[in-house]
Amino acid sequence: MARFIVRRLIGMAIVMLVVSFLTFLIFFKIPGGDPADRLAGKYATPGQVAAVEREWGFDKPFWIQYGNMMEKTFTGDLISYTRQDKVVERIIDGAPRTFSLAIGAALIWLVLGVALGLFSALRAGALSDRFLTVLALIGISMPVFWLGALANYYLGYKAGLFPDGGYVPISEGGLWEWFKHMILPWSVLATLFVGVYSRVLRNQVLDTINDDYVRTARAKGISERRVMGRHVLRNSMIPIVTLWGLDFGYVLGGGAILTETVFDLQGVGDYFAESIGALDVPPVMAVVLFGAFFIVLLNGIVDIVYAALDPRIRLS
Repeated sequence: MARFIVRRLIGMAIVMLVVSFLTFLIFFKIPGGDPADRLAGKYATPGQVAAVEREWGFDKPFWIQYGNMMEKTFTGDLISYTRQDKVVERIIDGAPRTFSLAIGAALIWLVLGVALGLFSALRAGALSDRFLTVLALIGISMPVFWLGALANYYLGYKAGLFPDGGYVPISEGGLWEWFKHMILPWSVLATLFVGVYSRVLRNQVLDTINDDYVRTARAKGISERRVMGRHVLRNSMIPIVTLWGLDFGYVLGGGAILTETVFDLQGVGDYFAESIGALDVPPVMAVVLFGAFFIVLLNGIVDIVYAALDPRIRLS
């Protein structure tokens, strides 16, 4: 186990290093991406642009600029080019909003995906199975900004059942106000994943249910409920764990940009989108590292859960 953890930590560091380097390289080489021109102003003279380059260190070689940015990222001194504020503080401010969205939506799509997938597998070929298949395809196909806008307008603004956007911290409005503001974003974001999870689990259960060890368990007289729960479902959950770890890391790393924007949550994803639009390299670098960290971390956790679900998998 110790060797596995050490390998994972080394792999995490390498992935974050490579991702940050490629991100910085893209913005360094992109046409019109010179931050000195934007900082100096629209009508700046070449001398003023050169002065800005010297002040901010843009006249130094690429690898020195990259090293300085990485150092400032981990010391918390990274400054946005366009807003002139501290990037790490902005990410820390938006992280609770993104975590609230990601955790709530992830629990919903996992529970509903497993429940609907198991229900469909037990009734494979029936009318209810076909109906759930159609619903899954509809959910996967709907754009999140369209579904979010409809839910926000009709259920929030028109019906008044939920607040039409915004975020209220638990410390300010209490648990109930926080929950009311998050239920629509959770539901909209989870809709994109429930169909995938239910279909994957359904197919996995149907592939597993007639395996030799399942037939042996039934032949021993073990109850059908225990066979389904202890043998079929437990082994069928392995691909679901993989998907959940990757999707959860993706959402935490800014993958819910459109959901945050539609519901005005002002989380990390929203900050990321604004920074890309402004070609603001420091926030993009920091958010990319933020996302890469969680994706790699959750992949490691997924491997550990693998071993718990299937004893045949060994961590060496």
